[in-house]
Amino acid sequence: MSREIATEPLTATAFAPFGEVLDTSGDPDRLINQGLCGRYHDRARLDFSDGRAGISLFDAEPRRLPYRLDMVERHPEGTQAFLPMTPAPFLVIVAPDDGGRPGRPRAFLTAPGQGINLARGTWHGVLTPLHAPGLFAVVDRIGPGANLEEHWFDSPWTVVTKD
Repeated sequence: MSREIATEPLTATAFAPFGEVLDTSGDPDRLINQGLCGRYHDRARLDFSDGRAGISLFDAEPRRLPYRLDMVERHPEGTQAFLPMTPAPFLVIVAPDDGGRPGRPRAFLTAPGQGINLARGTWHGVLTPLHAPGLFAVVDRIGPGANLEEHWFDSPWTVVTKD
């Protein structure tokens, strides 16, 4: 049995329970480089139990909608930021925690120029670019110990485009 989730646009308000939207909305906090560069300062809260922040590059295979969602994961020891290195939108799937298990998932479609920072312990789908190349810079915790918990759904969800 398949259950459906309709996509919704990624907005800071809608995404707030799961982390931060990283973009250049609003006016820059200050101008730098002789006034030729707007700095949008401190847009994400990096939160790690221990270890350090690291920057990795991910090259993910593009997916298509409708998308079958059968698993989500979370990282209890730190936040995880995804910064696309192309202007193409990508799919962001998150779910609230419901007593240690994921609740009903939500699916967001990013706009060009948006990235995300997932709060520590947030249930989320795997990296899901919708166009090639699926190249992302990822900022997350580098350190010892287990930092991955997976949950496989008994019945998969199908993510569809909102009409």
